[in-house]
Amino acid sequence: MDKYPYTNKLIGEKSPYLLQHAHNPVDWHPWGDEPFKIAKEKNQPVLVSIGYATCHWCHVMERESFEDPELAKLLNSLFVSIKVDREERPDVDSIYMQAVQSLGQQGGWPLNVFVTPDGIQFYGGTYFPPERRFNLPSFEDVLIFLANTWEKEHDKVEKQSAALIQSIRNSSTRMPKTGSLDTLGFNGEDKAAELYERHYDSLNYGFSFQQQNKFPPSMGLCLLLRHHHRTGHAKSLEMADSTLKAMKHGGIYDQIGGGLSRYSTDYKWLVPHFEKMLYDNSLFVTALIETYQVTGNPEFADYANDVLQYIDRDMTSPEGAFFSAEDADSEGVEGKFYVWTQEEIEKLLGHKTAKVALSYYNVTEKGNFEGKNILNVTQSHTTADVAKHLGVQETIVKEELEKARHLLLETRSKRIRPLLDDKILTSWNGLMILAMAKTGRVLEDAARIEKAEQALNFILTKLRGTDGKLLRRYREGEARYDGYLFDYTSIASACLELYEATYKPEYIRHAKDLMQQVEEKFASEGAYYETASDAENLIVRQISGYDGVEPSGNSNASLAFLKLSAYLADPSLAQKAEKIFLAFHEELTEYGLNSSFMMQALHLYLGGLKEVAIVAPKNHPSTEAMLKTVRQGFFPNAVFAFAYADEVEAAGKEIPLLARRKVVDGKATAYVCRQGTCLAPVTSVDDLVNLLKYE
Repeated sequence: MDKYPYTNKLIGEKSPYLLQHAHNPVDWHPWGDEPFKIAKEKNQPVLVSIGYATCHWCHVMERESFEDPELAKLLNSLFVSIKVDREERPDVDSIYMQAVQSLGQQGGWPLNVFVTPDGIQFYGGTYFPPERRFNLPSFEDVLIFLANTWEKEHDKVEKQSAALIQSIRNSSTRMPKTGSLDTLGFNGEDKAAELYERHYDSLNYGFSFQQQNKFPPSMGLCLLLRHHHRTGHAKSLEMADSTLKAMKHGGIYDQIGGGLSRYSTDYKWLVPHFEKMLYDNSLFVTALIETYQVTGNPEFADYANDVLQYIDRDMTSPEGAFFSAEDADSEGVEGKFYVWTQEEIEKLLGHKTAKVALSYYNVTEKGNFEGKNILNVTQSHTTADVAKHLGVQETIVKEELEKARHLLLETRSKRIRPLLDDKILTSWNGLMILAMAKTGRVLEDAARIEKAEQALNFILTKLRGTDGKLLRRYREGEARYDGYLFDYTSIASACLELYEATYKPEYIRHAKDLMQQVEEKFASEGAYYETASDAENLIVRQISGYDGVEPSGNSNASLAFLKLSAYLADPSLAQKAEKIFLAFHEELTEYGLNSSFMMQALHLYLGGLKEVAIVAPKNHPSTEAMLKTVRQGFFPNAVFAFAYADEVEAAGKEIPLLARRKVVDGKATAYVCRQGTCLAPVTSVDDLVNLLKYE
């Protein structure tokens, strides 16, 4: 018995692309006179489908449509179908590409054009999904519509064909709208940026939302970075830049030991609620390293490393996972562990060092908190200013400050510490793993990436039930409580970030498994429930998209589904993110301040979700140059996959985005795809960056 139930006329071809379709149920013909002759005899329109062997969206459409027997039956009865390898026949490809562009569509592959028996195009596009999405009709709808038009309104076909022949000369191109939901767009992001600007505290920085306390707005700052990156709006970057510096320099930040406190009780970021939370510091690090990506200012990289050194020292378990929090109180007094008197500092540091430290950290005899000092740095009061004031060289100031910080930390560590909450929470660990992986990737810090990997390994081994489901909490050898939506989605997002830091396919596999469980355990008709279907039956099963002090599970889910859809070439996963966006339509369009993390996922979605596959030779200058660009650059509308040329076959089995990719001209080669459309491969870093711009 034949191994394949179907074999068509492509079987005799040499092209790998054509042979990939040789066992489709579609009655494909290679390009030539015969199919057009048949079309004339039957008076049928012709489908000319163009692609190439390494075009992953071509394979998506093959899997979704051309391998579907029912859809193939429709094609075979109403059309004559031709497959063309664009690398074999660039002439054919060029003609029909211009025709599609003259229809106002973006060109790319797969390219599917419908032509008369004379070869004149009257309709075309790129990727058509099996069901309506991406603002595109389903492929079946297209076939039925065109067949009916051909039969009943042939004059329209002739007029369209004549018009296209003329317009193709002008090659007039109109770019399609980004995004795939008619009811959502960047207007929500623009409105959120306007609201942030309206509430911006231009004196003390941060945002004043009619309350005394100021909470770290890290997720909102990351959204503003995306808004600036997309629009060039300077104020969005200014608000992010200044607010991060204000927090880092303020009393809300531990100037000696590192780490961000829960919130500031005043407008000036001076007096914190001294409690330190893992999630706050995770989100803060992410905002810092992304601002470094955008600005190139090394201060932000230093700030991120400073936070992470605190995490290493005080918040990491012996096994490598991360503890939850440190209390605000010690000896029953809030902040006692952190504050200083001027006399203490002078006695400890000696005159020379103390003189520098007192000036830099704004220490006075009177103090700024119940007679003592919360150390803080005035933003405009730089080490250069201190040096000028004291009449010494700036290098001396920096040396004395380093010495002061070391001695103050050493002395403070002998005090009675606040309580350490040493339970390990799955979702919060996911946030920190993501922050560490991103920082390690951007700064090319292998040790930092390794620490993120170690923490993830702990979660995936110690916080998994016998049935494979995630558990919520680990402490003193016990893992307990079924995981919630945020636990699954946070770890999935961390896995995806670790993939881009290491390019190890296992992390895509882990993320896929976690999100499959999300679908099985948490799905509703729209967004996802907070608790699993087999969880305790409470009086209500909630669904939330609110991004408060941490991202919501639905926000993380939308981001993870979108990224996985790209890596796995599975548009059905993107549809799951669409359902989440629609469920929170009002929040995303009217008041994005409450959905600042979900809006980052929506930004990726609306930004075109550029899917980039890079294949490269080992030990080649072009390889490192291209990798450095994608590691360090800020591309919030893209995901990246990478494999060395000799590893592509293996990697492609787990990551379809990489499947069948080849090195061009012996150089690192990038393949950029968007919404089912694959562009021509590029070997230049500049060309790649240009392709990643917003459209």
